[in-house]
Amino acid sequence: MAEGGGQSSESLLFLHDEQLRQGIEAMFFDYRGLTADPDRILEDHAYGRADHRAVHFINRFPGTTVNNLLAILGVTKQSLNRVLRSLIEDGLVESRVGTRDKRERHLFLTEAGAALERSLSEAQRKRMRTAYRAAGPEAVVGFRQVLEAMMDPEMRAHFDEAKDSGG
Repeated sequence: MAEGGGQSSESLLFLHDEQLRQGIEAMFFDYRGLTADPDRILEDHAYGRADHRAVHFINRFPGTTVNNLLAILGVTKQSLNRVLRSLIEDGLVESRVGTRDKRERHLFLTEAGAALERSLSEAQRKRMRTAYRAAGPEAVVGFRQVLEAMMDPEMRAHFDEAKDSGG
């Protein structure tokens, strides 16, 4: 143990299965909390988490192609097409034919889509802001390092792209 009764950084390298299980369970419960507020908003509009993820990443990358969104979300083309069809029909997403490649479809949020995205993300930002303030700056940095270390390399590349584009 380090001074003050805390664990030294060296002892943290030898985590026991019980500590790892507790971390996994904390992630499950945290995810439920992080998605609870947006789920209530989505339910009012008859949408689900797949719609939320699509709207989030279309907002992050305006003009993204359907193929890029497929890679980010890791879903089947059929599943994404079902989500996009309803978002387009409901006037939340606009699909434009590519100027260089007519086979590409570029996705943009409409004003209504941007308003929905803002309400969903603000609910999550509020929860994270509260948790970050309670945990303190060192914990926030450590938490982010752990999350990034758990990402698969392909997902890390998408995350880094989002970070580099202003996130």
